[in-house]
Amino acid sequence: MKLPVSWSVPAAAAVAAAMLLTSGSIAGAATKADVEAAAAPDIPVANVKAHLTQLQSIATANGGNRAHGRPGYKASLDYVKAKLDAAGFTTSIQQFTSSGRTGYNLIADWPGGDANQIVMAGSHLDSVSSGAGINDNGSGSAAVLETALAVSRAAYKPTKHLRFAWWGAEELGLVGSRYYVNNLSSTDRSKISGYLNFDMIGSPNPGYFVYDDDPAIEKTFKDYYAGLGVATEIETEGDGRSDHAPFKSAGVPVGGLFTGASRTKTAAQVTKWGGTAGQSFDRCYHSSCDTTSNINDTALDRNSDAVAYAVWELSE
Repeated sequence: MKLPVSWSVPAAAAVAAAMLLTSGSIAGAATKADVEAAAAPDIPVANVKAHLTQLQSIATANGGNRAHGRPGYKASLDYVKAKLDAAGFTTSIQQFTSSGRTGYNLIADWPGGDANQIVMAGSHLDSVSSGAGINDNGSGSAAVLETALAVSRAAYKPTKHLRFAWWGAEELGLVGSRYYVNNLSSTDRSKISGYLNFDMIGSPNPGYFVYDDDPAIEKTFKDYYAGLGVATEIETEGDGRSDHAPFKSAGVPVGGLFTGASRTKTAAQVTKWGGTAGQSFDRCYHSSCDTTSNINDTALDRNSDAVAYAVWELSE
């Protein structure tokens, strides 16, 4: 998630039928919001974490980061693209320039569905230059990737068309996603029935925040969390600071999830969610310690399942 312009980089309802956890899930993460959601698969958190391990290895091998214009970013994009190509997606790379460096967006379309009704799920793949960016935003990127791979494993045939995206240069001001939206014709923009954004969904001292931009999308996520018995709050810290903003400005319905960045968790929030009061949601936000050790597994598991739940629900 990008910093506000004024900041510097260093600153920063039980369910009707209980579902068993899959072997890839961790204790406490798991049921879907209701029986109808059984069509949406449980996303094994071990798979999501395996992607994070790969992103960490890429950063380590490329100067410690995966930032725009650096080799670690392109290697991250190549990793995600190879997984999607092998799973049967139609992928394309969109190239742009920012700060004198070449940037890339990765777009992946799942064959089939109504091309006049497109559900998109996306995340930014770049890190800041000061670290590997495993929570910000490997977490969202890995969850979206694993949801896309789950679509393939299920041979899912949604009514609507599914499109997944990984954005470049978000940390420089939403550059990649804005470039994508600005280069859509008005007709193509009108075909996107919803864009779901996932930026920082595994914060180590997590909250459970839901975007309130579109009522139908907001309700989808709230229904999922109600089924888990987990309270949510409206997301305000990142409002307008992540890749949903260009879509919203273009009139596309948007929604998403967030587990918090530099703001401090209150005592009341600890009562809801556990964790540590008086500490930021992500103490390693935009710093070198945003590594694979900077992830809360329960939050990552719940939110990864929520990504799949929303993709299935909204594309039926």
